Amino acid sequence: MSNAIEIEAKALVKEEDYAILKKAYEAFPSYRQTNYYIDNPSRELAKEGIALRVREKNGIYEMTLKTPLSHGLLEKNEALTKDQFHAFKNDGVFPKCDLVRFLTMLGFDVESLKILTFLTTERIDVETNDGLLSIDKNEYSGITDYEIEFEYNNMEGAKHILKSILAQNGVYAPFSKATKVHRAMAAIKQ
Repeated sequence: MSNAIEIEAKALVKEEDYAILKKAYEAFPSYRQTNYYIDNPSRELAKEGIALRVREKNGIYEMTLKTPLSHGLLEKNEALTKDQFHAFKNDGVFPKCDLVRFLTMLGFDVESLKILTFLTTERIDVETNDGLLSIDKNEYSGITDYEIEFEYNNMEGAKHILKSILAQNGVYAPFSKATKVHRAMAAIKQ
């Protein structure tokens, strides 16, 4: 299991602004990934500010638990096999992995956790000298949205750099705190 701290600034943009940014960075390859978001029907993880997902990208599955820190999120990542993922998705068998111990230590019953929804992203990642720029088209529950993220070592720097990148491309959008998991989970309530 690996650990990382994630600090990123995000902006939701209009489709036409996404098209501008996609064209500006068309030299960088795009790829698709699907996030399967996990909680129980009472949304106990969400109530504690915790997000749990399985990401499938190029046939590789990774479970990620995100817990809030004073600055950013603590990410715990663990690889899953295709069989583990399908047993969880199709039969509700929570994967036997190190995250089970962590979730149990936090007081959660892993047997109550299920995949509640999913979100598919077409993403362009741009490695810069300062950090990682991601240009995303997201589809979930019949909704399409467009999000630009910049990952950096502190939030103020991430916001400053993201604002600068957007302005260089004639895009002006407010920062957003609504994460993919929040938007996808909110959409299933509708």
